[in-house]
Amino acid sequence: MRRADRLFLIIHALRGRRTALPARGLADTLGVSQRTVYRDVADLQRSGVPIEGEAGIGYVLRKGSDIPPLMFQPDELEALVVGSRFVQAFAGERLSRAADAALLKINAVLPPALRERSERSRVFAPDFGQHAAIKAHIDDIHGAIVQRRVLGLAYADEKGQPSQREIQPLCLAFWGGAWTLGAWCRLRRDFRSFRLDRILACDVQALHFVETADCSLAGYLKSVGAERS
Repeated sequence: MRRADRLFLIIHALRGRRTALPARGLADTLGVSQRTVYRDVADLQRSGVPIEGEAGIGYVLRKGSDIPPLMFQPDELEALVVGSRFVQAFAGERLSRAADAALLKINAVLPPALRERSERSRVFAPDFGQHAAIKAHIDDIHGAIVQRRVLGLAYADEKGQPSQREIQPLCLAFWGGAWTLGAWCRLRRDFRSFRLDRILACDVQALHFVETADCSLAGYLKSVGAERS
């Protein structure tokens, strides 16, 4: 578990308690040592979080104080829920898990009325399983973009003709109901867009690349008329 997640969970565990929570209980819940809990609580206290108590006794939030809950407007909250549903339906497993975890953290500190609103949203993004093959590639492609690693593609054009490509992946975009991989094609020496549903095989290579002025994300977006503002 990341340290940032531990700190969040410690605050959440202490919220609304009237009795002290022993460090051993926190340690068991977080799956860490009591010494780690002592260190994390001390860091929170130094950061201004109103935690009272000490090792061997337990911890509470100072009486009369609390960490204010995240405050969203109802429409803002629904936008987060709907966005998460789209990510879960159409993105890879990695981003899907991250979206789910983010919503769990948000719901953990929402007032009851807003929490109920988030659960009542009637905007859905079902994929009915048709994107299963695409999802199999998204995590690998996303990882290659983040790590700037060259990709080897077996790709079929609109007529079904196969070809082998070596590309520098620059971005993923969901345009018009289809995932597109924006890249610099080493074979064509130019920017190219590859539809994920036409990728037959994807191989993340050990070779790293460096973006230059000639083959960069900004250059790709300009080439397709989608410059970032």
